[in-house]
Amino acid sequence: MNTIKSKAETHLSNIKSRTEEHLHNVLSAKSDIRQIHPDEAADDVELLAQIGYKQELRRHYSTIQVFGIAFSIMGLLPSIASTLSIGLEAGPAGLVWGWFLASVFIFCIGVSMSFLGSAIPTSGGLFYYSNYYAPESIRVPLSFLIGCSNSLGLIGGLCSISYGFAVEILSAVFIQRDGDFEITDGKCYGIFAACIVSNVVISCLTTKHAATLQTISIVVNVFLVALFLIAVPVGFRHNSFNSAEYIFTNFENSRTSYSTAWSFALSWMPAIWTIGAFDSAIHCSEEAKNAQKSIPWGILGSISACWFLGWFIVIVCAACIKDGDLASVLDSPTGSPMAQIIYDALGKQWAVAFMALIAVGQYLMSVSILIAASRQIWSFARDDGLPVVYKFVKYVNPKIQVPVRATIFGGVIGLLLGLLVFVGPAGANALFSLAVASNYLSWGTPVLLVLLPVGRKRFISGPFHFGKMLSNIINFATVCWILYVIVLCMFPDSKNVDKETMNYTVVINVGIWLLSLFYYFVWGYRSYTGPRSNLDEQYFEGASLHEGIDEILEEKASK
Repeated sequence: MNTIKSKAETHLSNIKSRTEEHLHNVLSAKSDIRQIHPDEAADDVELLAQIGYKQELRRHYSTIQVFGIAFSIMGLLPSIASTLSIGLEAGPAGLVWGWFLASVFIFCIGVSMSFLGSAIPTSGGLFYYSNYYAPESIRVPLSFLIGCSNSLGLIGGLCSISYGFAVEILSAVFIQRDGDFEITDGKCYGIFAACIVSNVVISCLTTKHAATLQTISIVVNVFLVALFLIAVPVGFRHNSFNSAEYIFTNFENSRTSYSTAWSFALSWMPAIWTIGAFDSAIHCSEEAKNAQKSIPWGILGSISACWFLGWFIVIVCAACIKDGDLASVLDSPTGSPMAQIIYDALGKQWAVAFMALIAVGQYLMSVSILIAASRQIWSFARDDGLPVVYKFVKYVNPKIQVPVRATIFGGVIGLLLGLLVFVGPAGANALFSLAVASNYLSWGTPVLLVLLPVGRKRFISGPFHFGKMLSNIINFATVCWILYVIVLCMFPDSKNVDKETMNYTVVINVGIWLLSLFYYFVWGYRSYTGPRSNLDEQYFEGASLHEGIDEILEEKASK
């Protein structure tokens, strides 16, 4: 036993000596850029110390649970149910090919995100990368902008998912009552608010319970997809399935003010919105085991699963449009094209049950994205970046090790943004594109910086990398695609813009971006100087060090 203890103490002594060098550089100035060498770190805790932070959250997430976070937030069938009408407005072929082609480019983003997450796995993620790889003259204001944008994007995702949950619940009630039920904005917001408030309560549970929830979410989402792909075609067999020509070549244009080509471009939005928030794997990296490898697996695994399973789902949807009557689905009195397709295939009772199950999957999505959003908000506040309230929000209870205040803050902002549902359909649609625009700016900025001379020089790859040439090609494709999507999601529903067709994403996103920079240059620069270390001597002398000895002793003894 003495030999085992000696080896354990020697191991920790080596960690201490390597980390002290980084600690000296970190503490010499508030926001010095330090060189990070992922290949030299002995474990997750030491690499996090290189990055500049001490371990404050518990590491409970396995690789499959990191995958579960991203896959759960994407919530394949519930997400498609929420956005199906946008894709179908370009016809069944627009929905089917829009999904597949968008997924190709989204996978490129995932690869680029995996490069970054594998190299520097920290909950701060994108704003940290923007600070680390940017030129000295702009790195601090740029990282502040990205921190605000990424936080807004994740909260926007929470809002859109919770709104989709409310629509699915109301659609189920409408079908159950045979149409004798009025769907109002007030009822929609009431369910929306109940969803978010309960999400906050669940998300404040310990990390261990939250990790288990991801496993449950994977099972629920896979079950929903399998049930849909089997039950709907079987139930629809008494009708005639639409032909392959109808499914794969029939482009229509329900957006009469735009050309068919542009309508097809907008039909890519279901995939763009659904296969998103995979950066949540990065935001939970300080709670993940073997983060450098589990992050790429989580990101790319979730994107790939949604790419192909989602494609099969939209093909089934196109095949089961009754009599090929697209207008009857888009104008369904249930308020949900998916509910109408299921109703036509399976009848009233199955449609109600299916929509209830989809709502359960949607609810689990909202819990998962709030967990990811709270970690982003907390990490930004930890670096004194979150405007005004950072001192209050960055506190973590040392007993439960969960950022409770950041979770509550995210829920409150979500409730405020949700008031857009009272504007009408345009306001509700803005909740969906709000998440896309903010997140895409946050994803694209560090990828672009790595392509530029300063970032390219500073970048040291982690275990996941494809070599300089291929990685740069993928990163370039990612940046081009992101610029295109940001423009795409800002377009209004019609050329004739009024309060009903206005895309409020432009107002909210661009407004937040400008206000963020204005706040930084007027006041924020006083507190925010870029990501800063919270390491101190207690890192080496406190409980975490003794816990590390105990863990190594237990591991050695078990062998």
